[in-house]
Amino acid sequence: MTSTELHLPGGTWPLGDRSVTRFGYGAMQLAGPGVLGPPADRDGALEVLRSAVASGITHLDTAEAYGPRVVNELIREALHPYPDDLLVATKVGGRRDAQGGWPSARRPDEIRQQVEDNLQTLGVDTLDLVHLRLGDAAGPVPERIGEAFETLVDLQQQGVVRHLGLSNATAEQVAEAQSIAPIVSVQNLYNLAVRHDDALVDRLAAEGVAYIPFFPLGGFSPLQSDALSAVARRLGSTPMSVALAWLLHRSPNILLIPGTSSVAHLHQNIAGAALELFPEDLDELATIAG
Repeated sequence: MTSTELHLPGGTWPLGDRSVTRFGYGAMQLAGPGVLGPPADRDGALEVLRSAVASGITHLDTAEAYGPRVVNELIREALHPYPDDLLVATKVGGRRDAQGGWPSARRPDEIRQQVEDNLQTLGVDTLDLVHLRLGDAAGPVPERIGEAFETLVDLQQQGVVRHLGLSNATAEQVAEAQSIAPIVSVQNLYNLAVRHDDALVDRLAAEGVAYIPFFPLGGFSPLQSDALSAVARRLGSTPMSVALAWLLHRSPNILLIPGTSSVAHLHQNIAGAALELFPEDLDELATIAG
């Protein structure tokens, strides 16, 4: 079984031994409010997942902590047995607490349990890609990651994890992980306004490693929104579309995973990311991050 072959903006990028669409889908918004509990519209959530795959998307992003368990279980219900060309990426390194927080959980025993939980809820024997989530809710934290990452490497050698990546990582942590074992992706906060990873994006592109921005549409101040809106008006489009299109234009290794709980919004995101940007647009957008 393979997903429907449709044209998606950005083409494809090799993610490990797989080729995935640069336009993917992030499933976090399918959980309930605060990324806790079930969605208000379960059938609608299942339809979004099926529509994403029917649209040709071959890269889904999830985490056991979303819900928790809820989003993984929705993915399994909607899509299992999975299309041969679909890569489902997940994350370990954090959990949910009773207050809805996101405390870290990176001891070796915690990493192993989270991998086992992901295997169970997704209904697979091997996870396609596991990102080690680092830092905290405020962002990356400069700390050594060897023990946690080596635990994932061991699980990879056992055959329960195919590819490894990092999330919420500093450039130094990326280098530390690469000194231990190959990674295929880095998933960090990055968008038109938050561009502290510019050098990392370019380095990873040269190495053939994917860069996956989370919150690709967030972080705009009113002034930045004014600049973005000006370009959108000139192109007869929306700020959201311009922001997504800019990310695809920024570097060929950038993979998009915008999330939504609406089929209509999913299709709008796909169409928006295909927007053509001209040199004068790029020059104006470059001013947003100063």
